[in-house]
Amino acid sequence: MTEIGAGLVKELRELTGAGMMDCKRALQETGGDMEAARTLLREKGMAQAGKRADRATTEGLVGVLLDGGTGTIVGVGCETEPVSKNDEFRAYAEKVLRAVHADGPAAVEALDQERLELMGKLGENVVVVAAERFGGGGTIGAYVHPPANKIGVLVELEGGDEAIARRLAMHIAFAAPEWVRREDVPAATVEAERQIYLNSDEVLSKPEAAREKIVDGMLGKRFFAASPGGVLVDQAWIHDASKSVGQALREAGALVKAFTRVSVAGS
Repeated sequence: MTEIGAGLVKELRELTGAGMMDCKRALQETGGDMEAARTLLREKGMAQAGKRADRATTEGLVGVLLDGGTGTIVGVGCETEPVSKNDEFRAYAEKVLRAVHADGPAAVEALDQERLELMGKLGENVVVVAAERFGGGGTIGAYVHPPANKIGVLVELEGGDEAIARRLAMHIAFAAPEWVRREDVPAATVEAERQIYLNSDEVLSKPEAAREKIVDGMLGKRFFAASPGGVLVDQAWIHDASKSVGQALREAGALVKAFTRVSVAGS
């Protein structure tokens, strides 16, 4: 077997980020050929990445970028907290964010090879959880919840200003609404919820003539205004619980055009 010097192993490690023993074995297998050893390490890393692709990612980073009337949000997941703090992982997440900001969500695909190579280096599954860009001429706001930066929100408003947009993004990060307005909720979903309330002991114990009105009230408070979940404009405004989000937006002269909430923790 070819004898491989420590200097050559160190050089390959610096080039690839692979472990010392992996570098030494690759150099031995390729007779000390640096380029062939790099290729071999990439091939092995890709094979290992394929085996990791189904592993859950419950850590990671969410990043936002606001610039020139355009807002972008990207979430990149990994398996463990130490990897979420790794410089190479963070550099990749930043690269994805800037690529999406420049070219839109389709830019993620062009970086997939780099993602797979990163998985081989880090020994964990790495996945782009979400990528979105807003820039339809509205007011853009964003919020990422510190210090972990695992939940973030991007919003676009018609009217309002950057301050209300950011406050709304903060609300969405905490309240996790599913829809903007009641009319956005599928009719079948509302009807299924209505039937649950109608058939509950709580409602069946009331006079039949009053049941529909009672159920309407329950839907409003327990379903439409639910937090987490529910309808954004019906939720209690986290900055002033005496008013709804809809009231706060009307006071600010704003309407919600779109929002995206991204979590790398699945919450």
